[in-house]
Amino acid sequence: MKIKILSILAIALLLLACNKKQSPTTDTPVMTAADSLLNKYTNFQLTADLSKLTDQERQMIPILIEAAQIMNELFWYEALGDKQAFLDGISDEKLKQFATINYGPWDRLDDNKPFVPGFEAKPAGANFYPADMTKEEFEASELPDKASLYTFLRRDDQGKLKTIPYREMFKDQVTKASDLLKKAAALAEDAGLKKYLELRADALLTDNYQPSDLAWMDMKSNRIDVVIGPIETYEDQLFGYKAAHEAYVLIKDMDWSERLSKYASVLPELQKGIPVPAAYKQEKPGADADLNAYDVVYYAGDCNAGSKTIAINLPNDEEVQLKKGTRRLQLKNAMRAKYDKIMVPINDILIAEDQRKHVTFDAFFANTMFHEVAHGLGIKNTINKKGTVREALKEHASALEEGKADILGLYMIKQLHEKGDLEGDLKDYYTTFMAGIFRSVRFGAASAHGKANMIRFNFFQEQGAFERLENGTYRVNYDKLETAMAALSELILTLQGDGNYDGVAKLVSEKGIIGAQLQADLDRVDAASIPVDIVFEQGVKVLN
Repeated sequence: MKIKILSILAIALLLLACNKKQSPTTDTPVMTAADSLLNKYTNFQLTADLSKLTDQERQMIPILIEAAQIMNELFWYEALGDKQAFLDGISDEKLKQFATINYGPWDRLDDNKPFVPGFEAKPAGANFYPADMTKEEFEASELPDKASLYTFLRRDDQGKLKTIPYREMFKDQVTKASDLLKKAAALAEDAGLKKYLELRADALLTDNYQPSDLAWMDMKSNRIDVVIGPIETYEDQLFGYKAAHEAYVLIKDMDWSERLSKYASVLPELQKGIPVPAAYKQEKPGADADLNAYDVVYYAGDCNAGSKTIAINLPNDEEVQLKKGTRRLQLKNAMRAKYDKIMVPINDILIAEDQRKHVTFDAFFANTMFHEVAHGLGIKNTINKKGTVREALKEHASALEEGKADILGLYMIKQLHEKGDLEGDLKDYYTTFMAGIFRSVRFGAASAHGKANMIRFNFFQEQGAFERLENGTYRVNYDKLETAMAALSELILTLQGDGNYDGVAKLVSEKGIIGAQLQADLDRVDAASIPVDIVFEQGVKVLN
């Protein structure tokens, strides 16, 4: 990443300002380039019902938010570098606002294209590696912890690569965050939550997160929750090795969670029926997983950058997954916002009129929920001694895993519906799934979710799972969709189990693209001023 002389930036921003000239016949300002960028997002207030919380639980929330804000600062460094110097170089307030949404000068909803003059393409390895480091140099280096989730690669005085653990790079910040988690733990009335917060506080100081992951899996009755630390590897698009910092502060909806709990136990049975040879489903999913609904009251860091997460499936540690399973957290207030503000308007433009009635919030919620549950299906370790799937597929692992969860989530819905364990019209789930592709593909190739949806759209199109009508809308062919669903499931699970890096790279290059016709249809969505995603008004003041 190189910043050119500030005069270039100043001239460009002056040109942006000139675009604000008023029409000679009206007092309405002309929309600027920065306005157009900001219109990709719509605001949403993150609030929740706090009335059922105890006094001590309410006292925990601002403490956890303060800890989350530290994760936000750490992610700025991982994504960009010096946040303050970067923002100080932008005088246009609207452009600065858009830069803050994106944690840097690259548009996360437009394949990470730079939107601030003077910046080149975003480094694939973000700020985790030296900008001049090649893959070959990395692979030739003899550094035992170079592929660790929790190390930076830097150069020593002789220009050779070295590693710096997160706990050293961020010593002051993680010490403060650790102290805040311990302070919250002292207020925790739920024994499981108290243990988790204490272990997570230790993990920030040691980079050993497995004990706290196990403790997090053991929590069952807690009403307050926090997901915090270096977790997902989406930001590292060079290798997919490095975890980025993030945080969610959450309040569990106990009633909704009770309704969802029955689905968590079906994974082992469904694993047996996956449409793939036995070798690719020999692992037994952890049966101690649970499924809960939450209102999220604060996002920070990686999960808050660009497109916002509406459901969580964690931990990512393969050993914990096989031993304990995972927890699936449905963020229903954020989910509702995306459905109302984005899904419904897209449905009115791109789905065939006679099928629009089948796009429903209940189906959207279920599709999202079973996507997260389906992360527990399939295989975590390759069948040919190439290590974990994540290690073997490197920078392509995240996109393929998201694609797997999408398609196996739909498979789960079909199986449960046939057993009578899931109510509703199957056409609702399928049509809403199709509308969801149009929503998520707009995230672009810089997003693992966006790339997964591009692959699925093109695969489904080849299989005849849908047809485009003359009026520019799409009709789902339900029988062919089921056939395509089985075929794509087998393809993805086979690529994962074989650790077939070249095969996945080919799939991404051939099908991870938006064709001219689809782009023209997405342009119609943009022209209707439908936002791509949401940006949050959040924090203690919003919660009162």
